[in-house]
Amino acid sequence: MACRGRSFFYRVAVHGKTASATTSACPREVCVLTRTLTLWPGAPGNDTFAVERSLWRLGYASVAGTDEAGRGPLAGPVVAACVVLPPSCAYQRFQDSKSLSEKARVELAAELAAIGAAIGVGIVSAAVIDRLNILQASLLAMKKAVQDLGAVPDYLLVDGRFQVPLAIAQQALVKGESRSASIAAASIVAKVRRDALMERYHAKYPLYNFQKHKGYPTAEHRRLLREHGPCPIHRRSFKPVRECLARA
Repeated sequence: MACRGRSFFYRVAVHGKTASATTSACPREVCVLTRTLTLWPGAPGNDTFAVERSLWRLGYASVAGTDEAGRGPLAGPVVAACVVLPPSCAYQRFQDSKSLSEKARVELAAELAAIGAAIGVGIVSAAVIDRLNILQASLLAMKKAVQDLGAVPDYLLVDGRFQVPLAIAQQALVKGESRSASIAAASIVAKVRRDALMERYHAKYPLYNFQKHKGYPTAEHRRLLREHGPCPIHRRSFKPVRECLARA
């Protein structure tokens, strides 16, 4: 197969069926379940809905994106969200949550609900993170978020390198928040939900100032951890918390 100008024709087998389509750029190779398929183009002109459109053309009517927030903190849960964007939405508004202000994230999370996006949220506690490890806990949170949607999506776009442990056609996308508006939207919801939880934990454990750093390992948080020792939501499998417990 070769590019013809700016158009690219491809033919793929999807679950035993053959589908053809024409795209506006050279394709990327992706893996769906156990097969390697040429499914979609890159994102010309920063088009972060190109992946979703390609999947719709292949017959996947409901395409969801999932992402997590809270892999790095020393305290609190990991929270994941799963979002199905309406095809006619202003997808450009939904960007990687890390590039947005807190105010913008809150407004966009409310906008997602207002436009009728399907939203699911999954939460995995610090205790479960300690038992499983943060990678497996993050994937579990994503699984819970997908299940919380109510209706199972036809296709799942996952931020990162690993697929979610569910029998759904899916693709893991490294830096997915910058490649898929659906994943970006999920990153916004996950961050907003987790920040709200950490605000509540601040009220319960005010000594640690969770409302400011949200459990991340800032200099202030490390100092307060050393001064007061860990509280029930600290992740005891994380090195700074382990070291604190060893000194006690």
